[in-house]
Amino acid sequence: MTDSDKGQRRIGSPDAKNRTLLLDAAEQLLVTLGATAVSSRRVAEQAGLKHQLVHYYFRTMDDLFLAVFRRRGDQGLADQAAVLASPQPLWALWRFNTDPAGTALTMQFMALANQRAALRAEIADYAERLRAEQIEAVAGLLQRYGIDTQEFPPTVLMVLMTSASRMLIIEQEALGMTLGHAQTVEFVERWLHRLEGEPAGEAAVLTESAAH
Repeated sequence: MTDSDKGQRRIGSPDAKNRTLLLDAAEQLLVTLGATAVSSRRVAEQAGLKHQLVHYYFRTMDDLFLAVFRRRGDQGLADQAAVLASPQPLWALWRFNTDPAGTALTMQFMALANQRAALRAEIADYAERLRAEQIEAVAGLLQRYGIDTQEFPPTVLMVLMTSASRMLIIEQEALGMTLGHAQTVEFVERWLHRLEGEPAGEAAVLTESAAH
């Protein structure tokens, strides 16, 4: 064994059950306590494991945070692919972007990224992959719906839609601010109705309600 090999500490398997428990614990602590309160000892306690196991699976806290983010990021990419393949992709994409479920965790990742360059780069890469897939899909949709893509560039529309939807969530969840929200949602959804009609889920609910 070389000196270099001796200096390299063994890292646990990425598929190990304890590693998953640590990721789950770190994610829960990020949401409930915030980024500044998450330590290796707290993560271990939350997972019900020995403190030493955190650094058996993750060399540093940066590595742990990156693993938590990558797991969420991979799930987000898979979820968006399903959204874009749905019968009403624009409606589905709007619902996907306005879902407040992941906002708390996203905000904590943004806070961590201010101090961790590797995480900041990872978030930027993930966000660009999401947006690139959105733009590619929406470009085809606009052509199918007979929309002039010179007048309404898919890239600009996606930046506006995703930025507006995320800002609506952040303002309401973090600040309790709602001024202009209803009007913005009404504007976007009026255009979605024109392009894709009544959202399938809502149409089913309305039909069922009318029957009763």
